[in-house]
Amino acid sequence: MQYTASVRRTASALVVVATAAALMTGCTPSGEAGAAGEPSQSVQSPTPGTAAGGSGSGGTGQAKPSTPVSPAASGGKAKPCTIDDVKVTEARQAAVRPPGTGTGAAIVAVTNVSKSACTLQGFPTVAGAGNGSPGKNVPLATTHSGSAATVSLAPAARAWTKLTFVNVQGEADGYCESGATPASFPTLVVGVPGAGAHQTALDDGVLALCDNKATVTAYSATKPS
Repeated sequence: MQYTASVRRTASALVVVATAAALMTGCTPSGEAGAAGEPSQSVQSPTPGTAAGGSGSGGTGQAKPSTPVSPAASGGKAKPCTIDDVKVTEARQAAVRPPGTGTGAAIVAVTNVSKSACTLQGFPTVAGAGNGSPGKNVPLATTHSGSAATVSLAPAARAWTKLTFVNVQGEADGYCESGATPASFPTLVVGVPGAGAHQTALDDGVLALCDNKATVTAYSATKPS
């Protein structure tokens, strides 16, 4: 009886051990279930435009260069003014002029009437306008006063020049000190370097002068007196 009981206890112990081993083996098949307790590994997403394994569509893995910006888009230099860009918008007798009864001196302004900036540089040409015919214009011999510099005109900005004449003396029709006959013109033709000739009338009277000549200043952003 004791031998049989001992055998039964031994057999029962073996069953318990076998069962426990089976349970432990079932919990970790191939060791995968036990991985839940191990630290996880992060997976990085591929860079946009590249395959998961490496470079992009071109095989280089480098970003495409940006499109070059043209000089016009980046604010290049303004172009020279043309005849369509400017217009004579003022012509009047100057406050400071030689003594006499003629015009003496005139201030002329040209305005940028375009929608973009432009530049001009130089001295004006001057002529007395003929009656209805450019062929009858009387060019004045001009003497330059001072030096010329580039003037940049934004839209609606002005450039100025001063024209000083040999003034008429005396009363009534007056006389010229040179002995020449005074000339009178209802309008002037003023040239702008590179931007054509523009006809204009004085705001306050007609042009009266002697000897068909004038001293002129270069176009400037500063209004002369």
